[in-house]
Amino acid sequence: MQNHQGANIRACGGKAPNIHPTAYIAPGAQLVGDVTVGENASIWYNCVLRADLAPILVGARSNVQDGTVIHVEGPRQGKDGERLPTVIGEGALIGHMALLHGCTVEDGGFVGMGAIVMDGARVCSQAMLAAGALLPPGKSVPSREIWTGRPAKLARSLTEAELEGMKEQCDHYLEMAEIHSG
Repeated sequence: MQNHQGANIRACGGKAPNIHPTAYIAPGAQLVGDVTVGENASIWYNCVLRADLAPILVGARSNVQDGTVIHVEGPRQGKDGERLPTVIGEGALIGHMALLHGCTVEDGGFVGMGAIVMDGARVCSQAMLAAGALLPPGKSVPSREIWTGRPAKLARSLTEAELEGMKEQCDHYLEMAEIHSG
């Protein structure tokens, strides 16, 4: 695919983005510093991925939807200079206008539109953080659960149909990347 025309991809602090040739980076996206984008992943319009203080990793087949902001946590006082990267596993969905900061979204995890995932928080494999929810620092959404609210709390277990729908959304975004890269 290798269509990055119109995206701002730049080095920072001696580190440059590493983008797999099959990944789609939409026009207007900003990738800065130590960003890695995996095979068949997609970064959509007006996303900002700023890895100036620690790495950002977007795994294969994952999609980061329009307007999302992803950053990292730099050297933390009182934590021996610990840095928190932002790691997005394979086949994860990051909804429009989400904010991820120094956190982890495991394989098949889902972060809804406008949701916030804070420092050291984790959305586990096949878990969902609902649209508009806020996952506080250090908290985790366990596998096969949906959490909602501000702060986010357990709403219920995910159904098999919802889990299948999450997989279908990954396939949908693969198709959309092909259309948009044309």
